[in-house]
Amino acid sequence: MRLVACSNCHTQYDVTDVQAKTIPCRCGEEIENVPLQAKDAQIARCGSCGAGVRGNLENCQYCGSEIVQELDEHSLICPECYARSANGSRFCTACGVGFQPEQVKIEGHELPCPACSSLMPPRQVGGVAVNECLSCHGLWAPGESFDILVSRALEARQQASPAELHALKPRVTGANPARQGVQYRNCPECDRYMARRNYRKKSGVIIDRCSEHGAWLDADELEQIAGFILSGAAGERIQPESATERKNKVASAEAFARLEGERASRPFSQTSGFSSFSNEGSAIESIANLLFRILK
Repeated sequence: MRLVACSNCHTQYDVTDVQAKTIPCRCGEEIENVPLQAKDAQIARCGSCGAGVRGNLENCQYCGSEIVQELDEHSLICPECYARSANGSRFCTACGVGFQPEQVKIEGHELPCPACSSLMPPRQVGGVAVNECLSCHGLWAPGESFDILVSRALEARQQASPAELHALKPRVTGANPARQGVQYRNCPECDRYMARRNYRKKSGVIIDRCSEHGAWLDADELEQIAGFILSGAAGERIQPESATERKNKVASAEAFARLEGERASRPFSQTSGFSSFSNEGSAIESIANLLFRILK
């Protein structure tokens, strides 16, 4: 765990997974999110109960806990005196301050999961705001969050050395989306059908995207996309799509998704002993299919 404390009100925050350069404190101050430089101070208190320690005791004379000092880089650093304490300590072994960190407030609001309808709380992945379903482990990336995450994966690949790239193993082998069951998801913001797309046409990872609100990825799909990019499974230098290109593709796919939903709920009409849809419906579907192929 990595802690920072406000210099004004001394409120502690757990910033282990927070990438933002500054975080807002509840008192109104902005706290700089930088790694603390540890000091190897002498153990004066028990990290479990906070009682004073005399001499070089190996166990606390009050609670019996082992008295140790961890010197590795992952030790818990007191945000007040910067002394190292054992990971999991409740009190600083030097100054005795209690460790009571609060979670950093993340912008966003809960949304219904497109897959299982559970509420998805907001969180951050690499400093990017997302909503994660704690039931099915799917991920909702609002706005341009998905593009930002993909761009970071692209940058990581471009900056990696040949040896690092050789060591990476593909986590996506180009599965055939046609063999997967088709299920259109509803956008958690507007409740409209989202477009289904095979990411980069050959990754085999199907993402659901709303042109206005964001992208939905089922469990592990973000990791699979990152693996597809980092491992070089694409076989070419991947460039991010332009905003116009992405908007056109998603809009056409959304139109197709809406028509599919309407067709599923439309009653059949019988002509010449064969089941078919009305002529109007068939014409609309043909136009949508044509646009979808052109913009794909």
